[in-house]
Amino acid sequence: MVSTIHPAEPHAASHNSRLNSLRAAVLGANDGIVSVAALLLGVVGSGVGDKAILTAGLAATVSGAVSMALGEYVSVSAQRDSEEALIAKERWELEEFPDEEHAELTGMLASYGMTPETASRAAYEIADNNPLDAHLRLELGIDDEDLTNPWHAAFWSAVSFLGGALLPMLAIVLAPSSAAGWAVAAVTLVALALTGYISARLARTAPLRAVLRLLIGGAAGLAVTFGIGTLFGIAVS
Repeated sequence: MVSTIHPAEPHAASHNSRLNSLRAAVLGANDGIVSVAALLLGVVGSGVGDKAILTAGLAATVSGAVSMALGEYVSVSAQRDSEEALIAKERWELEEFPDEEHAELTGMLASYGMTPETASRAAYEIADNNPLDAHLRLELGIDDEDLTNPWHAAFWSAVSFLGGALLPMLAIVLAPSSAAGWAVAAVTLVALALTGYISARLARTAPLRAVLRLLIGGAAGLAVTFGIGTLFGIAVS
């Protein structure tokens, strides 16, 4: 009934997991696009040959995917460990201090506009069913059936990084050497715009803001690395 009345609101039990995977995928894709494209432009700006450019791009793609996966796994694992510790602590408090926990839940329910008597009765009814779930949701904002998954985050982060990095790599391979830098920059900016738009649509936020944010940041990164590569090429020539 709720999902019918409010179809745009995320009420599914796996909402947190989907948001976590979406976050990892968007971050991975953006990082793959920008970091590999920026590195390629920096190497192109230095004036080295095509073989060195491709080698640097491949190394950045592989190492970046591994780094993103490991970083997401460690970060999300730490978050999950923290959530599990809080769940264990709340379970222990319910077993050892039921009266205090009942009073705490009554206070939380009363803060939503219930009278103290109604809140107390509701707390007793909750205690007869699943008090742990209620305390976790209201007190800590945790759903014990929808904890963050480090493996999902690591997988989507690595896959999306590879997908993002593939775009500037294809541009550098397919474009003629004289236009390689322009091709990488154009493909990167278009890809960032699409990524920003898609992520905003999935998250139901303003697309224009997300697109502009990625385009401005991406363009700045490309310009800086190309400039550094060019200066380095001049210095060693």
